[in-house]
Amino acid sequence: MSIESNPHLNNPKTLEVMSRVLKANDTEAAANRACFEQMGLLAINLMSGPGSGKTTLLEATAKAADFRFGVIEGDLETERDADRLRAVGVRAYQIVTGTSCHLNAKMVQKAINPLGLDELDVLFVENVGNLVCPASHELGTHLNVVLLSTPEGDDKVLKYPVMFRKADLVLVTKVDLAEHFDFDVQKVRREVQQLRPDTPTIALSAKTGEGIEQWLAFIAQQRNGA
Repeated sequence: MSIESNPHLNNPKTLEVMSRVLKANDTEAAANRACFEQMGLLAINLMSGPGSGKTTLLEATAKAADFRFGVIEGDLETERDADRLRAVGVRAYQIVTGTSCHLNAKMVQKAINPLGLDELDVLFVENVGNLVCPASHELGTHLNVVLLSTPEGDDKVLKYPVMFRKADLVLVTKVDLAEHFDFDVQKVRREVQQLRPDTPTIALSAKTGEGIEQWLAFIAQQRNGA
């Protein structure tokens, strides 16, 4: 249901409350950013639908990276993803959101001390699996990386434009399965450029290793410029 068709969301008082919430979140996000920059830390927000391979990508990154990183995990329930990362030696802090479909800046702020950021080079925030809500809430990270897996279909960029307009990088994951799902990587690249020119798209597979070097090179480039 759109805002226009929902009288509650279109109510001036409701809009005022929503505006205050977002403004307060932006203030918290700015504080997070200042903290990350003081520590010389590159912070990356990973966003996608559920099952796109965010945790699998981080597992592959842990095996190949030459930098130290930690992860703030966001899920409605369980610590399954955080446990997977801990099993490969990654420092991970789980945030259980309950009914919330996204992380917010205050949630991220509470995870900073337990993670021990002074011992890290990069911080990944693995947002709740959702192609809508996370794009509307700043966390204080430096970059937004959006994942789109081949089983999800190559039509998602223009169907979920708010998310992809926020992307500093788009990762097409599970590219080894592309032919089985008639997934057109070039179509995704064109549509990403249509929404946000100059945003790169990397096709990769955590299973075969394709594209992982490009992913790590992107991070290295951002770290050098951070």
